[in-house]
Amino acid sequence: MIEVVSAERCIACDKCVEVCPTHVFDRGADGIPLLARRSDCQTCFMCEAYCPADALFVAATTTPLPPEDPQLDQDYLIEHDLLGSYRAKLGWGGGPLGARFAIGPELP
Repeated sequence: MIEVVSAERCIACDKCVEVCPTHVFDRGADGIPLLARRSDCQTCFMCEAYCPADALFVAATTTPLPPEDPQLDQDYLIEHDLLGSYRAKLGWGGGPLGARFAIGPELP
């Protein structure tokens, strides 16, 4: 389930808003995506995969993490290289091909 949107890392590109199949996000007034319908998250990781700024963290669970879980802390996520970790595992975090050839066309 989507757990964290890092306002510090987000570049307000709206790619997460565009790729989410269940429309979990709304664009915030400042451009930072809001978790408007978090309970609709299917844990598909599309938002995290397409985020070029590694500003999202999706936990591998279909239920929200408990409030005391360290994975809800952005400093913890950064320290443990978890923000954008799914994208890195896909090989989308750089290199000659990037997201353009991983699953389909790169989003504009």
